[in-house]
Amino acid sequence: MLGLSVSQSALALFVAVLPICAWVSYTDLKYMKIRNAAVLSLIAVFAVVGVLVLPLEVWAWRWLHLPVVLVIGLVLNIALGVGMGDVKFAAASAPFFSADPGRVILAVLLLQACLILAFALHRLARAIPAVRAATPDWASWGHRKFPFGLVLVGTLLSYLGLIAALT
Repeated sequence: MLGLSVSQSALALFVAVLPICAWVSYTDLKYMKIRNAAVLSLIAVFAVVGVLVLPLEVWAWRWLHLPVVLVIGLVLNIALGVGMGDVKFAAASAPFFSADPGRVILAVLLLQACLILAFALHRLARAIPAVRAATPDWASWGHRKFPFGLVLVGTLLSYLGLIAALT
């Protein structure tokens, strides 16, 4: 709508989602929960900022990504026990990603890299006594499950950041 370039659009979306991503990272680490308010905020950002920075047709078609990812996530929740907060956040993030085959490959590669990096850094951080002492009430330190919201946040931010930087 504003006639921005792909790079400018990605940067605007990056800036808009950054505080929400910080919030999701914090709550997933501390409580092992992704709040519905954060998910709704992410959807609202795409609704308001997305319509301004993306071509209207692109913006409208990307809304289809949300229910597709939600259905896939529900199947993963039932079959593998993936957390519903993760499912809802992934679905809310989906419209921010392009369906262009090259961009889908980029997103999958970023998801894989963020999974490895987030898991390794989380396990490293929880093994450091000073970090544990500074954050003694964080549920993720003692939980058997991993806070996957970190992976989803990392994937969304790195995707938007790379699109902003490289296009």
